[in-house]
Amino acid sequence: QVQLVESGGGSVQVGGSLRLFCAASGYSYSSGCAAWFRQSPGKEREGVAFIRSDGRVFYADSVQGRFSISKDNAKNTLSLQMNSLKPEDSAMYYCAASRVNCYEGGIDEADFAYWGQGTQVTVSS
Repeated sequence: QVQLVESGGGSVQVGGSLRLFCAASGYSYSSGCAAWFRQSPGKEREGVAFIRSDGRVFYADSVQGRFSISKDNAKNTLSLQMNSLKPEDSAMYYCAASRVNCYEGGIDEADFAYWGQGTQVTVSS
């Protein structure tokens, strides 16, 4: 049974930083694709950062240069470092994992079979 558990969300002021974590059990980040998605009220869920089994990463344009996704295969933990946060970054953030690898420009949310429960990020001005 796969379980993904996020932590690290919270409240921060504009321009601040947060780091999110996602601990996995029953799934190895050394295979497939892992990602962070976010969803705010009234908006569709958006994939913001992705990391392949080979470590290649890619980002949504809205977070490029500010967010950094990484993984620790030994600890089986996924991370998202978020810098220069903006009010529009406020959302529920979810980690997700797929046993299928992912390709920039060819992401299908349906490929992500495993999801965490979400952690709230609030950025205030």
